[in-house]
Amino acid sequence: MQTVFNTIKSIALKIDHAIKTEDLGYSDSANSSGEEQLKLDVKSDYIIEQAFKDISIVKALVSEEKEGVLLLHEKGKYTICYDPLDGSSLVDVNLSVGSIFGIYEGELTGENLVASAYVVYGPRIELMITTRHGKPLHYRAQGEEFNLIGEVSLQGKGKLNAPGGTQQNWCDYHKTFIDDLFAQGYRLRYSGGMVPDLHQILLKGGGLFSYPGTFDKPEGKLRQLFEVMPFALMYEQAGGQAITNKGSRLLELTPKHPHDTSPCFFGSNFEIEALKIAYGIKA
Repeated sequence: MQTVFNTIKSIALKIDHAIKTEDLGYSDSANSSGEEQLKLDVKSDYIIEQAFKDISIVKALVSEEKEGVLLLHEKGKYTICYDPLDGSSLVDVNLSVGSIFGIYEGELTGENLVASAYVVYGPRIELMITTRHGKPLHYRAQGEEFNLIGEVSLQGKGKLNAPGGTQQNWCDYHKTFIDDLFAQGYRLRYSGGMVPDLHQILLKGGGLFSYPGTFDKPEGKLRQLFEVMPFALMYEQAGGQAITNKGSRLLELTPKHPHDTSPCFFGSNFEIEALKIAYGIKA
């Protein structure tokens, strides 16, 4: 597993360099969801594939930018599902973006997610890693090295509110719930990038990130394997919760397709319990 984590560290440095130096325009291709790919999306995906292709413990790769599963080593132990550059459309306005990695052993289900990691590319490069044993570990790059900053824990109640999805497509009870949080003094923190927004909530001690099912996207927008479940593990290990709109744990999901999506809610315990009440979810 440490080999995988060390590879992610080297990937982070290469993608950060690409962000700072590569063309920001669109490529001539689209990803499996039909979205136009930025050249940085394609480049980041290539960097990750090349980094893992010679790592024998990695059995296969699943990328947001590819259809299906890319087999690397038949006898490998782990399948790595990743979003190579989450929030890539924010690069041209110089906002933070990130990479997300879910490390699975066996079938691609939430129960088999054994570790996750994400990288934030901002004024500094930061890395968060977690397994099912212990708190998430926070690293910061200094030169070519990643130095451990410490463990990260969520408080029982936070102050930040990051609501995703187009508001005109929210259902009434979700809108009422979000408005109520703001009425209680919660501060809006939403950049349009999953990685920097969830990272901020983790480092600031708590709050809520929500991406509900909407009228135009009833199954949500965020992908289970390489966005939703990796962050669910991160938030649970930090002492928070990560649930669906039905109240079940996101780590209980079993995707039928590599690009399946799900409504998702991540936060400290107070906000998640309040959301369950607003959604009429029984304990």
